[in-house]
Amino acid sequence: AIHSKLSNGDIDNINAFITDNLNIHQFAQDVIENCEGPELLRAVWKAITQVTILDPTCGSGAFLFAALNILEPLYEACLDRMEVFLEELEHARENTRTERFRDFRKVLENIDQHPNRRYFILKSIIINNLYGVDIMEEAIEICKLRLFLKMVAQIDKVEQIEPLPDIDFNIQAGNTLVGYATYNEVKTAVTENRIDFDNTMQHIEEKAEDVEHLFEQFRLQQTELGGVVTPDDKQALQNKLKVLEDELNHYLAEEYGIDPSEESACQNWLSSHKPFHWFIEFYGILKDGGFDVIIGNPPYVEYSQVRQDYTIRRYETEECGNLYAFVFERSFRLLQRNGWKSMIIPHSAYCTDRMSSLQDLFHRSRRVGWVQTYSIRPAKLFVGTDQRLAIYIVQQSLELSRSLYSSCYHRWNERFRSYLFAVIEHADVTHTSFQNSVPKIYSRIEQSIWGKLTQFIALGTSLAASRTLYTVYYHNSPRYWIRAMDFAPYFWNERDGEHISTQVKSLYVTTEPDVSVVAATLNSSLFYWWFVILSDCRHLNLREIRNFPIGIDRMEEAIKRSLSGISANLMMDLRCHAQRRETHYQTTGRVVYDEFYPRHSKPIIDEIDQLLAQHYGFTDEELDFIINYDIKYRMGLGNDSN
Repeated sequence: AIHSKLSNGDIDNINAFITDNLNIHQFAQDVIENCEGPELLRAVWKAITQVTILDPTCGSGAFLFAALNILEPLYEACLDRMEVFLEELEHARENTRTERFRDFRKVLENIDQHPNRRYFILKSIIINNLYGVDIMEEAIEICKLRLFLKMVAQIDKVEQIEPLPDIDFNIQAGNTLVGYATYNEVKTAVTENRIDFDNTMQHIEEKAEDVEHLFEQFRLQQTELGGVVTPDDKQALQNKLKVLEDELNHYLAEEYGIDPSEESACQNWLSSHKPFHWFIEFYGILKDGGFDVIIGNPPYVEYSQVRQDYTIRRYETEECGNLYAFVFERSFRLLQRNGWKSMIIPHSAYCTDRMSSLQDLFHRSRRVGWVQTYSIRPAKLFVGTDQRLAIYIVQQSLELSRSLYSSCYHRWNERFRSYLFAVIEHADVTHTSFQNSVPKIYSRIEQSIWGKLTQFIALGTSLAASRTLYTVYYHNSPRYWIRAMDFAPYFWNERDGEHISTQVKSLYVTTEPDVSVVAATLNSSLFYWWFVILSDCRHLNLREIRNFPIGIDRMEEAIKRSLSGISANLMMDLRCHAQRRETHYQTTGRVVYDEFYPRHSKPIIDEIDQLLAQHYGFTDEELDFIINYDIKYRMGLGNDSN
């Protein structure tokens, strides 16, 4: 399919490379190595030497280290190609003093003056391209050490040693979430509830401009042969930064209700909140619009766990209640308007009502985006991290034309890990909308099924608003099977006796025949597919049930009768294969309950899906997809042990 797209010219932009999961890095190298005109090479060289890459929660620097490894061969390829152009010029017997390719010659002469080319390339990338911030000072030191060791590893002889770069202004310690990020945030702080008679904003800008000029000189001295950075130069820069930091801390403390004149209270606040003012620390970058690329893996920590240490202000995602949502929002403020951002975050960010403000920001800010989702069983994306995760890629833009692509919900065993990213597929879900969820679909078949389903009325219209005689019980924490019954599953504990488990929820329907139809539908593989693509894949919530387009009003009576009979068979089969289990909890004592194994009832569930396929008008191909959806893992065949 990809070969056909290439042959037809359908893949003609970088976005298509992402959608079709092609090797962009290799493509970039091939373009550089085979470019025939100098203008393209100049454009690429300018782009890669000036691109600014930020990890706002860099930790020990894994993502910055990866960015370094991506940029280095592109630097090398550009330099190799510059040499080819100059060699061709010499072979053409043109005067070597000609103005042609003078810029190439200047770049190469500068690099040739350094004793180790690869060391100098890595040093240039670290100084000019990479930036990171983290609240843990120890992590920052480890990050810098990793980058230094990468450079030192290139040295073969002691004569090749050059001074290590000073990257204290690139990789910094501070609280990413607390402090002024943009000009507008500083302006609001300076002018809110006061009149700026003294032109404070102008003075702050002038001081920041001065600091940025010193920083440029500081950085340039480290990449020029013989350039010297003295302790006095660094101290002068730090002193000027300190003056600005103190001024902005004064305004920020007031916002937090701290009197800056009370030294003890102010110092305690500074120690706990560790404010980091992006506006001055990276003034030049933010003045030019922001960072070109932001990458990372922000902390998945509930806000309630750090609230006793520090609090945040003016975040529209505060109701999400998790630090990764705040980093997500902050990074949009730091990103160039047409910049690119990619992070690994919990996949619940894209499929739960709790994260609605994060999703609103994502959809509002993106020009184009991709969302890939990953399970935790049988294998995990991060070994040892029990989190269902999502990787998103987004280009920021305020344009009204927006596109969105998603992948399936990936499951794999550990032996398949090395192939996982190679088989990712995306589908266009720009117009496949569901409130507070990005559907986890990746194929035309799923898009077709979605289109047919959404022509029917939702199940919620057939449910009663209050308790009735007709009840369907369902387990709210499924894994590979939805367990819905027309009877209450047995549950007993030592403290309360026999009752309905707290994990079993009730649905109330208006008529007795609908009980069987609803129970059968919820057990179907079709509903399991619906649950996987829209939920957090851990909790079955009422929103997934109520919004399922069952269309009972349009269901033929013959199909209803057949579903009723099959539902009765399924209930008997579930009871037949159930096993009574016993456990013990500290709070409730001995617990006895029935455990059900729907995989033994798969043939009966297939009959339900066949009837639903008639109801919705599915093709044979669509029915086959539903019946076999996730089949390997649902039937227990996808584990490493099998």
